[in-house]
Amino acid sequence: MADNELVLLDQVLAQRQAERTKPLREDEAFELFAAEQALHGRELSSEEIADGVVGGSNDGALDGVFVFLGGSLLSEDSEVLQPGYSAAKTPVAIKLELWLIQAKREVSFTETAIEKVADAAGRLLSLSEDEEDLRRLYSPQTVFRTGFFRTALRTLATRHPQVEINFVYATRGRTTGPNSINTKVEIKARDLESQLAGVVSGAVGRVEFLGAAELWRRANTVPSYTTELTYQENATSGNSHVALVRLRDYMNFLTDDQGALRRHIFDWNVRDYQGDVEVNREIKDSLQDPDGPEFWWLNNGVTIVCSKASAVGKTYSLDDVQVVNGLQTSHTIYSVLRGVEDNHPAFDRAVLVRILVTGDDTATRDRVIRATNRQTSVPAASLRATDDIQRDIEAYFLGRDWYYDRRKNFYRNSGRSPERIISIPLLAQAVMAMGLSRPDNSRARPSSLLKRDEDYKKIFSKDVPVEVYFWLAQAQRAVDVFLSSGEVEVSTQDRTNFKFHLAMLAATKLVGAPVRSPKQLKAVALSDAKITDANLAACLALLLESFDQFREETGDPADKVAKGPAFVEFLLRRPELELPSST
Repeated sequence: MADNELVLLDQVLAQRQAERTKPLREDEAFELFAAEQALHGRELSSEEIADGVVGGSNDGALDGVFVFLGGSLLSEDSEVLQPGYSAAKTPVAIKLELWLIQAKREVSFTETAIEKVADAAGRLLSLSEDEEDLRRLYSPQTVFRTGFFRTALRTLATRHPQVEINFVYATRGRTTGPNSINTKVEIKARDLESQLAGVVSGAVGRVEFLGAAELWRRANTVPSYTTELTYQENATSGNSHVALVRLRDYMNFLTDDQGALRRHIFDWNVRDYQGDVEVNREIKDSLQDPDGPEFWWLNNGVTIVCSKASAVGKTYSLDDVQVVNGLQTSHTIYSVLRGVEDNHPAFDRAVLVRILVTGDDTATRDRVIRATNRQTSVPAASLRATDDIQRDIEAYFLGRDWYYDRRKNFYRNSGRSPERIISIPLLAQAVMAMGLSRPDNSRARPSSLLKRDEDYKKIFSKDVPVEVYFWLAQAQRAVDVFLSSGEVEVSTQDRTNFKFHLAMLAATKLVGAPVRSPKQLKAVALSDAKITDANLAACLALLLESFDQFREETGDPADKVAKGPAFVEFLLRRPELELPSST
């Protein structure tokens, strides 16, 4: 019998390559794809997935490393990883997850692959190993990414985190039936699970095999934004509704067929889950108290927006649904009730749900989001996606068949090509690098660049023509494609360090002067001046030479150089840039 899943998987992989401006190396393309499917329910952006891919020489047989704290992905500028962080800021027993991924285009699963991971994990996950020794054994990126886990584990030791370590082994092979995983591989996998569970007392270790069938099914599972919500009582005004919903029915609304939280219905919420903070502890206590008053008496409830709502009997059918207020309530309900007996009395309590039908009017949705989140303290940065300038950029991109993902993963979940999707963080990094000549900031602050009002106003302004933002997005994408295409020999770590500095050099050459304001790019944007591969090759040669020279003069490690402003000014003073002497 033909292996149809393998044929279909290879077709998906070929289509992904065809969508790219330049195809990636086949092994690298598979690593990205496998990491995306391994973390399928996490709703990571393309940039977040790419940042976690560490494949290459001396990678410890690991192709992807991702660390989550309380369900949120850690990046190098996450608070918990910074020196002097107070563990007391973090809830007790918060979940700390490490995901290790190995992706091979082979059509089988081997003992050797698992043995290599076991050997590497023994060192990389040990808190007693010397960092210098690790860097002698493994690639900088592998040590760097696994370092997130080591640092978080050390920092949070007094908070007793719930540690889970997952290893996902992905190939184009079979996991069941003839020619599938043999007994020796299964035994090695069990041994690895025990080893991972032994990293720290109380840890959970898991090994998962993903073959062609599993990868293909996950790639073809598109999150649904249409769902049903059963209610007990309701009131209707025009096209909108207020309903009392039993928590049993609300749990059905929140979860998929496998009982996992449907994270994508919270894409438009302005805040992340805050974990074991006081308000969530109060929600948890009210759910667990068998003699407590009705849940909806003690809770403000949930606000849902959707494009259409229709009711049959006592069940709403909701299209394009998003929970825009009530994320803390929803997550806490899910966290508490997924682990209790089916006859728990909390299931019969109710939550108040507002259903606002806004059609396709995104401006109205944004007003609802802002209004429903002004009642409690929300960081200003959390409301950025609703700003007029953000909607203007999105509209301009759409008119040119590009997609500005101001609502994380909205366009990817809608089936758009990832190659034409630009996230808010990536555009902000591009503006900072090319429009403000601060690639060091882009490199050092990937997830926190927009948290300060001062930075945000420099990056996003109505005074900057929207064409400039579109040009910057395309220019940064061109740089990324150039560095990833295989036409240049750049390691994963160097690619991370160089991408924004290279973009700055290319923009500087086009303008003929250092760019200190995005408005300086108006002429090149309106003329649609392209950054060519020839331009990038020349700039890369200058960047590599300058980087080596600066490191030799200062003795600083590569990461420190890339994240510091001194190297930026050193670059801009290079005579090879042929800038006017007055600059």
